[in-house]
Amino acid sequence: MPAKVYTNKDSNLNVIKNKTLAIIGYGSQGHAHAQNLKDSGLNVIIGLYKKSKSAAVARKQGFKVFETSEAVKLADIIMIAVPDMRQAEVYENDILPNLTKGKTLAFTHGLAIHFDLIKAPKGIDVIMVAPKGPGHVVRSQFLEGKGVPALIAVHKGSSKNAKKVALAWAKGVGGTRAGVIQTTFKEECETDLFGEQAVLCGGASALVMAGFETLIEAGYQPEMAYFECLHELKLIVDLMVESGVSGMRFSISETAEWGDYVSGPRVINAQSKKAMKSILKDIQSGKFTKNWVKEYHDGLPNYKKFIKNGQNHPIEKTGQRLRALMPWVKKRNITGSQASYN
Repeated sequence: MPAKVYTNKDSNLNVIKNKTLAIIGYGSQGHAHAQNLKDSGLNVIIGLYKKSKSAAVARKQGFKVFETSEAVKLADIIMIAVPDMRQAEVYENDILPNLTKGKTLAFTHGLAIHFDLIKAPKGIDVIMVAPKGPGHVVRSQFLEGKGVPALIAVHKGSSKNAKKVALAWAKGVGGTRAGVIQTTFKEECETDLFGEQAVLCGGASALVMAGFETLIEAGYQPEMAYFECLHELKLIVDLMVESGVSGMRFSISETAEWGDYVSGPRVINAQSKKAMKSILKDIQSGKFTKNWVKEYHDGLPNYKKFIKNGQNHPIEKTGQRLRALMPWVKKRNITGSQASYN
């Protein structure tokens, strides 16, 4: 049975109209939530660590900025919008000591709650509002009078009012303009991690690089390998996003479509699916999160090595040179540094 889709008529901003909403962190999701909620007529404050570079930006954009602990004291609803691996530390040091009964903790992703990196005390509602798009899109769509679809969840032990708060928050950021679906912290977290690892990030990048390397090793020019294995991927992904897999196949040449049918299963097959099931098992058991937490606490030695190796791959130099020939392609000079708690 299809999930119920909640829209504007199913939510009421008055539920949080007279509340103080604190956004802890002012990064991609944090700034989008804060600005959209503010434009929806709600009282929003920002919580940041002392001497945060984001404080000046937030103040310039019209927000009162407090140190995290003070923001928690002042707020009725606190959204933790800092990176996953920083959340537990920020929570233990600055949030938990200032939580009082009746407050609400909000998240944009389920990892910290689902895997018990954060445990809320009794009397605290715990919700999630997760727009399915990056912060800059959440903001730009809102400004256009539209919205990005969102997920909401209510953690076990929360009050009956928690769902209404989650829907009101989703409405405030524009989610109910597009549609909101209720999920659980478990389902959102595990499917999100799986999608990132097996398909969207891990799967796609590994597939692109393997294709590039195969052509180079066979003696073809790196420029040809780049065009065919990376550059044109956007065209295919855009077609799938716009009209589904069948719509993509309808839009490409018959030769490409025939190659899809007969050769796709030779690359992604039963063995690939077996590996995907293993990835999912590691996520569900908590093994992935446990290893990631350990890596983070060890100072990210392997993570940094992976970044360096990826940046030195021949596909990067080839791509940098070819992208310079494409004025229509938006270019970003993005480094491999991990976003910080800002």
